Amino acid sequence: MTSRDPSPRSSGGWPVPERSALATVLGIPPLAAIALAVVLTALGVFVDVLRIGTLGVVFGIAYVVGCVLAVGWVRRRNLFGPMVQPPLLVAVLVPVIVLLVGQTGPGLTETVLMVGAPLVNGFPIMAVATGLTLLIGLLRLIVQRTGPDDAVSRLGRLGVRGRDRDLPDDEEEEDEPRVSGRRGSAGARGAGRTSGSPRRS
Repeated sequence: MTSRDPSPRSSGGWPVPERSALATVLGIPPLAAIALAVVLTALGVFVDVLRIGTLGVVFGIAYVVGCVLAVGWVRRRNLFGPMVQPPLLVAVLVPVIVLLVGQTGPGLTETVLMVGAPLVNGFPIMAVATGLTLLIGLLRLIVQRTGPDDAVSRLGRLGVRGRDRDLPDDEEEEDEPRVSGRRGSAGARGAGRTSGSPRRS
């Protein structure tokens, strides 16, 4: 009777480097994850610029959902790109779409104001999306360990070595002679008292 190696699904999930935030869901490539966030963010910017002329609720929902899906669905070994992309999405997509869709003024000042106003209005949403994305990415790095050579494991070993180096090597060696010296002096004093005291008949 021959034993077969269990498949990734039957053993409780995909291999850690290939899985998404869920062990039973296969992660997507980094380009697909980034494209997902780009498409949703661009759609939100496009709708809000046409609707109200600046960034609003539609952009906020599409932007946050796209960034969270990207960092949660990407493969474990490709987390870096989706973790750092939220500020870049706003910095690139918002000016481009505003210039393409919005009504630019005749002068440079009007154009700068038209592009800068949506960026300022979208800063709080960008901060929220960036914080959520970094939090999810860091949790995945800590929970989904890929082995002893993982970055988190290496940092843990470096921390343990640093604490060991902070402790003096002769600390334990110094304590032992002190204890033995105290015991020896106490024994000597006891011996002196016993020998010096006269015997009673």
